[in-house]
Amino acid sequence: MTARTAGRRPSVSRLTVLYDAQCSLCVHLRQWLMRQRQLVPLDLVPAGSAEAHRRFPALDHSGTLEEITVIGDGGQVYRSTSAWIVCLWALAEHRPKAHWLTTPAGRPFARATVLAAAKYRSLTAAPCGTDGSGGGECAVRGPEPGTR
Repeated sequence: MTARTAGRRPSVSRLTVLYDAQCSLCVHLRQWLMRQRQLVPLDLVPAGSAEAHRRFPALDHSGTLEEITVIGDGGQVYRSTSAWIVCLWALAEHRPKAHWLTTPAGRPFARATVLAAAKYRSLTAAPCGTDGSGGGECAVRGPEPGTR
């Protein structure tokens, strides 16, 4: 640690977003994130997948199947509301909104949005490991034509 970084959190230069590949809303948001201009590159990896386990062997992967989880390249772990906010923070057009969402005025709005998305997900997504394959992983849908 240098004098310049003493007492400060390490900066983030890349984020990995673990998302539910069984959830149509989550897949839609994944595609939306990939179309945005990113100030911080986002890697989008299905939660509970072999790739997620390979990248983050010490992570509680069952927890990542319950709520969005974002991992910074410096080891930072963001869950739930904080994960949604850090995703917006990584985007050029949405960074000011992300800063607002961390304020006392914005935080309740961010929390309500996350709760609404979780409720929608619980009503529409098949739980991971129930795709009949017996593998216990989430099935991964391919990107829509015209997306990366």
